[in-house]
Amino acid sequence: MVGVISICAVTCLGMIGSILIKPTVKIRNIIFGLYWIIALVGALVLALSGLISFKEIFQGITADSTINPLKILVLFLSMTIMSIFLNEGGFFEYVAAKVLEKAGSNQKLVFTYLYITVSILTIFTSNDIIILTFTPFICYYAKAAKVDPIPYLVAEFVAANTWSMALIIGNPTNIYIATATGIGFLEYAKVMALPAILSGIVSFIVLFLVFRKKLGTKIIAERQEVNLKDKTMVWVGGLHLGICTIFLVISSYINIEMWLISLGFLISLIIISVLVQAIKRKKPVEVLNSFKHAPWELIPFVLSMFVLVLAMEKYGITSTLANLFSTGDPALVYGTTSMFVANLMNNIPMSVLYSSVSRLAGDSARIAAFAAIAGSNIGAFLTPVGALAGIMWSNMVKRLGVKYSFADFVKYGFITGIPAILAAILGIRISFLI
Repeated sequence: MVGVISICAVTCLGMIGSILIKPTVKIRNIIFGLYWIIALVGALVLALSGLISFKEIFQGITADSTINPLKILVLFLSMTIMSIFLNEGGFFEYVAAKVLEKAGSNQKLVFTYLYITVSILTIFTSNDIIILTFTPFICYYAKAAKVDPIPYLVAEFVAANTWSMALIIGNPTNIYIATATGIGFLEYAKVMALPAILSGIVSFIVLFLVFRKKLGTKIIAERQEVNLKDKTMVWVGGLHLGICTIFLVISSYINIEMWLISLGFLISLIIISVLVQAIKRKKPVEVLNSFKHAPWELIPFVLSMFVLVLAMEKYGITSTLANLFSTGDPALVYGTTSMFVANLMNNIPMSVLYSSVSRLAGDSARIAAFAAIAGSNIGAFLTPVGALAGIMWSNMVKRLGVKYSFADFVKYGFITGIPAILAAILGIRISFLI
């Protein structure tokens, strides 16, 4: 047990160190994220030291069960690639431009419209894609309007990581914990709708009060003309994502697993878009770019963390944690601890760990899983370490010339995150009483 704990602890510390000090490494003009390489090394050390066998790893990864990480990865990557496809057509940037145009010169109205827009789009797509799209757009908009971009950037980041908990497809952590616990799309939505609404409203009120003085001046900016890059592809992508979401809602009734539904719609999207572009005698750039920009690094990262958790299960570490968490209200315990643990080891490995621990919570397994999901989303507020979205967002903001320090991240994160997680936990409790 000591060996497993030591290797897991060193692996997590190594990942956090790489995220804070050197997130990437360049090999022959190809940039790799160090976090997943360190996780992979940790998993290999466990296997090569004999603490867990390759046979046990293979059986765990290929098991025909809800916790099969391959099925979970297929579901997440399929939904993400479809969201990226929409982004490649210019959909999100177009929506952002239209919304800000309607808000006019009133900063408070722009702030409100932006928060609502990001919230709605995040629910049905992916918080990572929304952050990737909206962050540079906000920076360019603020520069042209001669206003401070910080209130808008923080609002975007908070909205994307709050409302992402509303549906199972909003965040890879939702997908992992819910799928591993056997929670379907509809059950998930019924429980998490209220926590998302409550924490979303609380987050908005807190941010509005914090930034009210900065939002007091009027905007003087020229209108920015933004058009869809390819209307046909946006329609094709939007229909696939929309219909796929409907099928995910009824997946438990038609008895088809969610990963198969999402994969089927992704294959259909690829075939139809390639055929449409072939008829137009165009290169299928949307498909090619969607695959190019997909987060493939999550595959070795999730699988490596799965191996670490398998080893922890084998030596009774997860059951020890479950016993430790059994004292107290499960929603409060799992919600708060998951939020802070996400900032010690990142929310994806935290989700892999908590999906295992929550399954051992007996009658409280369901409520524990939902609380951990809330913590995995809101935990992204506290530090850049909390989520890959935070790492990506911080690097992008810095690259775009906006001064936003680690201390700023923590300050605004804690001010918003603590009331948001408490509101989410209250929402989960109410959902289970209804």
